[in-house]
Amino acid sequence: MTAGRDKRKQQRIPVEIWIEVVRGEEFYLQRATNLSVGGAFFGQTIPFPLGSRVALKFSLPHEAHEIHCWGEIVTAKDLGMGVSFVDLNPKDRLRIEKLIDSQR
Repeated sequence: MTAGRDKRKQQRIPVEIWIEVVRGEEFYLQRATNLSVGGAFFGQTIPFPLGSRVALKFSLPHEAHEIHCWGEIVTAKDLGMGVSFVDLNPKDRLRIEKLIDSQR
């Protein structure tokens, strides 16, 4: 990979939101440090194995309505992991897009 190039396709914004993550019978509360319409990155956590499927639940800043979707762990390094949203509802995707647009 060339320095300065980013493989991500979607615009990401820095965030400080907590996301509930369920993997099998295990429950975790993860802090997302950035967000896009395609997924999120959890900082300061021990990563799950690549390909792990997880249930996600979270709210966007200044909104009460929760987003529920499935995710797949797509990156795992040091003390962080990236999750890709698998079945994000189109209305929730639009809400995330609006948040990203408001932050640019």
